[in-house]
Amino acid sequence: MNTTLKEENNELVMYFEGRLDTAAAPEAEKAVAPLKESAGRNIILDCSQLEYISSAGLRIFLSVLKSVKPKGDHVYVRGISDSVRAVFAMTGFINLFEFK
Repeated sequence: MNTTLKEENNELVMYFEGRLDTAAAPEAEKAVAPLKESAGRNIILDCSQLEYISSAGLRIFLSVLKSVKPKGDHVYVRGISDSVRAVFAMTGFINLFEFK
């Protein structure tokens, strides 16, 4: 699992590459910490290179959402594959996030 954080058009974009599973979750949790502290910027979770997401990965996404939503910011998920979208749909997370 690789993550890259970039600022694009006054939005914070976190790129996820590989498998976001239980083994990768602790590292990914550290990587998303700056997103949780952000205020006044929308966040994009780019999943175009994400091969797999487990419940541990979904919890990380949810923790970002819960941290920034009270501040009035939005979290968008971008570029999910059909298999990752199926996990979002199966767990009901498809209704929690906005998709680009």
